[in-house]
Amino acid sequence: MKQVALVTGSSRGIGLAAAEALAKEGFSLAVNGPVDDAELRAAVARLEGLGAKVVAAPFDVSDISAHAGVLARIEDELGPLTTLVNNAGVGVLQRGDLLEVSEASWDRCLTINAKAMFFLSQAFAKRLLGRERSADAFHSIVNVTSSNATAVAVQRSEYCASKAAAAMVSKALAVRLGIENIAVYDVQPGLIATEMTAAVIQHYRQRAEEGLTLLPRVGEPSDMGRIIAALATGKLPYTTGQVISADAGMLVPRF
Repeated sequence: MKQVALVTGSSRGIGLAAAEALAKEGFSLAVNGPVDDAELRAAVARLEGLGAKVVAAPFDVSDISAHAGVLARIEDELGPLTTLVNNAGVGVLQRGDLLEVSEASWDRCLTINAKAMFFLSQAFAKRLLGRERSADAFHSIVNVTSSNATAVAVQRSEYCASKAAAAMVSKALAVRLGIENIAVYDVQPGLIATEMTAAVIQHYRQRAEEGLTLLPRVGEPSDMGRIIAALATGKLPYTTGQVISADAGMLVPRF
């Protein structure tokens, strides 16, 4: 059976890298961004160039009422979904003292980084459970959270809180869906060179070389893409609920 994945936030960065890695594994793909723009269309063309069957799925992940309809439209075009990669996320509106965090920034982080992925996963799972599924296909949800789910970045406290919430959602989903043979994983990237980290990545690149990470480099989106594809293709058999600390050993306790 053909594997079919929706990857949220896949018009660039980690999401696009994940979609590329899945395309190389033979997946059909729904590529998502908040709007139908040139960036999303370029991502679709790029994936089609890899030989994948691709559809654009522009929608705001925080619009919970849209989820069921979006999933239905994707399946009309690509066939039954097997895989959901919850990658869409946002950073803080402004770095700074947590005593000055605005309600708007808090709500934005929690809404997109945690609430949206919870309800999209819910809609995806209900769709899978509502039909007969092929035993030949591996069914999974791969959530992209952050090393900040456990490690505090005090200038981005609302982001950390949202990723901690998302990490717990991953665990809860794994517990609920294990009996249904749907695997759930939580990929927690560390220092990755993306548009979101562009303002600070050179600083962290130097710190990585100086020992902040055990492997002395920052990560690339392609690193995360390969990890996500390995999980989504069942290359870690007999596993679910795992946290994949994709951080070059940054959070390994040491003296």
